[in-house]
Amino acid sequence: MTSSQKPKKQELPPTAWAVLGLLSFPGERTGYELKKWADSSLRFFYWSPAISQIYAELRRLEELGYAASVRSGPEEVRAKRRYAITPAGREALAGWASDTAEAGPPVLKHGLLLRVWLGHLAEPDRLRAMVTEHLERTTEELGSVREAMAHAAAEPDWAFPTLALRWSERQHLAELELARALLADLDGLGGPGQERQGSGDAPTPG
Repeated sequence: MTSSQKPKKQELPPTAWAVLGLLSFPGERTGYELKKWADSSLRFFYWSPAISQIYAELRRLEELGYAASVRSGPEEVRAKRRYAITPAGREALAGWASDTAEAGPPVLKHGLLLRVWLGHLAEPDRLRAMVTEHLERTTEELGSVREAMAHAAAEPDWAFPTLALRWSERQHLAELELARALLADLDGLGGPGQERQGSGDAPTPG
């Protein structure tokens, strides 16, 4: 493997560190393989970047000297470029991963709750249907998380990804419990949404 430039210090977005993190495990991987792994691991607790973003970050990481790539030879029908982390990239990633000041608070953007918040403009039955659909989707996702956990648990080098996936399993179980409680709350309101409006004051102090 070769890389044309020496590593240099630079602030990177979280997506770049995530892609470099995927490369930090043993082996060389194509951009497509990195995307598949992100879809079966990262997306359950963080986010899975688009394939175009992965390739953009791979180019950036190569320019910095944090990653290097090699193109497959004529023995393969379709040429592929495989990427691996460099010693400089591993050192930079280790420094970033151990810097807790950069972690930041978790960000929650719950589309379903935004609609419930606007429930005075919706039909109660439709709100209940949306929560029920959310329960079904979350149950399916929980199954996917558990499949990923089983796969990761079979790889000795993936002990820490397994811990992250185990956290995601608990998070999905908690989401199911919260959604069931929300459904019960909606059932307890009764009556058309328009009839539940108050005096017009915002439900906040001050």
